[in-house]
Amino acid sequence: MSQDPAASSASSTSFTEKEFYLREFRGRHLAIAVPAADLRAPAPLCAVLGELTANGTRVVLISTERSAVEPLCAGHVLSAAAPRLEAVVWRSLRESPVLGLVVAGSLAFAPACRDVALRLRCSKLVWIDRDGGLLRAPGDRLSFVHLNELRTLLAAGGAPLGQRRLALLREVESMLDLGLPAVNVCTLEGLAEELFTYAGSGTLFTRERYVIVRPLGLDDFDAANDLIARGVEEGYLAPRTPEEVEEILTSGFGAFVEDRHLAGIGALLIEPVARAGEVASLYTLTRFLGEGVGTHLVAYSVDLARRQKLAYVFACTTSPRVCAFFERNAFRPVPADALPPSKWRGYDPARRARVSCYRRDLE
Repeated sequence: MSQDPAASSASSTSFTEKEFYLREFRGRHLAIAVPAADLRAPAPLCAVLGELTANGTRVVLISTERSAVEPLCAGHVLSAAAPRLEAVVWRSLRESPVLGLVVAGSLAFAPACRDVALRLRCSKLVWIDRDGGLLRAPGDRLSFVHLNELRTLLAAGGAPLGQRRLALLREVESMLDLGLPAVNVCTLEGLAEELFTYAGSGTLFTRERYVIVRPLGLDDFDAANDLIARGVEEGYLAPRTPEEVEEILTSGFGAFVEDRHLAGIGALLIEPVARAGEVASLYTLTRFLGEGVGTHLVAYSVDLARRQKLAYVFACTTSPRVCAFFERNAFRPVPADALPPSKWRGYDPARRARVSCYRRDLE
């Protein structure tokens, strides 16, 4: 199991991660807002637009100057003041997968983008900001913020943020409050990492704080398999054969934020003779720290075990921090022989010498 709250560091972008998010975006509309002044070096945006359009995603690029967005949209540019904007945008995107929208007039860029995003009701608005995502402290990024958390941050006073940044966050608050599902804030250079990796590079703002735990479906297997491989590579999870990984996938469950973002995985492996269940391959993502993902996964596994009338559940880990996590969730340390003997058949002796065992009795 990974640490909770702590988890994997996403130092590299895997093929599976990108494919997971490209599938999520396929056939949908995204809006990207970027001031013309930030498009002097548009190469990162060009690369992302190429991947999205090849994926069957349509993109509305909102900016402040026609000349800045024309090269990115093959000349398909409209004024945001066009009559019946929604219908005009719909027709234009049937001709070209990328459309530029120029906002001008008396409104500042942030509120103008808010108005456009709300009128078009895109599934996501990505806001390019030179300061990137929010920070708790230098080097400590807030990866995921829901609306109530954002309101708390704003109510605490925005002096450290500065007026420009504060104005942007108030517009994000307004967009979420009025129904936009999600807003990402990141730098232009970090755009691909923000859209196509679990870790992201900026801050994802959403309307609500909620985590849904449900069984993994076929569409989730690629992402879950990738997380298992990460956990093994980083030493948090025990190595498993391909057959054992398949067992984890078919009996596993995931914690999903917005019912789309896979934030963590786990499985309950039944030992029928001992009437026990192993909480296995429990792994959570750094991006969703603070959402209690590990606790949600354990609660789901315990409920599942009770419904199957098991006597106890157990877990093994080599991480001291994970030991503390299990103890917070009503598990107690036990010797290895307090677990089913089948657990140790074929188990790596070197790992067994380092592993800590935990058990939670249900009867």
